[in-house]
Amino acid sequence: MKFAIQINASPYRSNAGYTAYQFINAALAAGHQVFRVFFYQDGIYHAFKYATPPDDELQFTAQWSELASLHRIDLVVCISAAQRRGLLCSDEAQRQGKRDNDLADGFRISGLGQLVEATLEADRFVVFG
Repeated sequence: MKFAIQINASPYRSNAGYTAYQFINAALAAGHQVFRVFFYQDGIYHAFKYATPPDDELQFTAQWSELASLHRIDLVVCISAAQRRGLLCSDEAQRQGKRDNDLADGFRISGLGQLVEATLEADRFVVFG
């Protein structure tokens, strides 16, 4: 089965992102495919490169980056939600006259078209948060 996932909740205000992460790992272990995770609304906070939670807490951003690298999962961050919350990739930062690239490894910024495409390509579309 081919899954697409949407995450709407911040990693530190809800366990929805962690639940999605566990769901994805279980689906992959069972032989299913997860081809895209779309981060929307406050879910974009999973993609901040400079998030530095205490050492005894889960490192969500690093876990997502590693998962994407190991399993070739497309981690897409909604551009509108990202801009509203100050998350800029290098191209957008340059366009806005900013200096920094805040996007973590393995993530990319794109629009809602990627979400629509994911719902059309997937056998199952699951929303967390």
